[in-house]
Parts: sequence; C-alpha cells; structure tokens
Amino acid sequence: MSMADQTAPTVFVVDDDDDLRGALCQLLEAAGMAVEGYADGAAFLASYHEERPGCLVLDVAMGDMSGLEVQQALTERGLEIPTLFLTGHGDIPMAVTAVQAGATNFLEKPVDGAVLLEQVNQALELDREHRARQAGIHAIQQRRASLSPRELEVMALVVAGLSSKDIGRKLGLSHRTVEVHRTHIMHKMGAQNLAELVRLAAAADI
Repeated sequence: MSMADQTAPTVFVVDDDDDLRGALCQLLEAAGMAVEGYADGAAFLASYHEERPGCLVLDVAMGDMSGLEVQQALTERGLEIPTLFLTGHGDIPMAVTAVQAGATNFLEKPVDGAVLLEQVNQALELDREHRARQAGIHAIQQRRASLSPRELEVMALVVAGLSSKDIGRKLGLSHRTVEVHRTHIMHKMGAQNLAELVRLAAAADI
C-alpha cells in the first residue's frame, strides 16, 4: 500500500481481493489520481481521519468486516466521505441498503474501468463541494463569534424582520444606538445588505 499526500484528494480502495484491489489502484493511478489501497475495513478505519479529502471505493462483501459495517463505523464517528460500493451479483441487496444509508452509488463486478473513473470523479467533486460548504459555514460562524452579546440580540431581531424603531423599543435602546449596532453587525458579518445578512445567519444556523 502506497501512502498518498495527505492533503491531496485521495481515492481509498478497500477490498480483500488482492488482485482486484491492485488492478483498481493501478487504473486510478494511471488516471493521475492519488490512491491508497487497504485489504480490510479495519486498516482503513485506523488510518482515515476527516481532514483527508477524497472518496472511498469499498467492497460490500469482505471477510472480517463487511462494507456495510465499515460504512456504519464511519457514520458512528461522524465521518462523511462519498462512498462507491463494489458488489458481486448476489450482493446487490446489500449495496442497495448501503445506498439507502448514504452511500453515493454502487458498481457491479467486474467493474468497467471507464465507469469507475467517471463515478470516482463525481464522488471527488461531491467531496470538494461538501468541504467548500463546510469551510464557508465555519467562516460565517467565526464572524458570528466576533459579535458582542448585544449585537447578537440586535441581529436576531433584524433577521426576524423588525425595524430599528421596533428593536429599540424591545431592547430599551435609542434608535441611534440600534443603528450603530446594525452598522457594526453588517461590517463584522461581511454583509452588504439585509438580504445577505439573513442568508449568512441562516447558513450559520443562527
């Protein structure tokens, strides 16, 4: 098993069939992808952490730990990674169960190389999009953390649609003070207008 650059998007291939795993890794590497191969689910779970971008190509039916059990273990650890299941004909019901539990897709063996590459590229793009969304939410939450308790109060009322005059009455503040708070809030949150502030607040689950 070759270890890929841990910051590069990596395709993790988990299959207890040494020949198939080797062939899949070779195919993916030939397409210019960073690849890591694992002979069983436990070895993959021991090395994977959520900071590593990529996708998972996972055999459904393995000896010590099934693909479904690997998927469940990832879910229990709160880890999200786009997963493509490899399945033999008799394993399709398990693969369907896996997709219902959140897997991205499943591929029947023998796997067509072009189909695998297409599906892996789609899974890597899903991971990129998910990580970009998470990074955006984290940035918004950091901006929110810079607000004072009073600014948080005012923002919640602004987002709820109250006017500065109504907010002043509700909080016992002058209209001028509310306007100053609103200006600070817009600046700290990086919002150009009220609609953008509402969107940012929703994205940060405020």
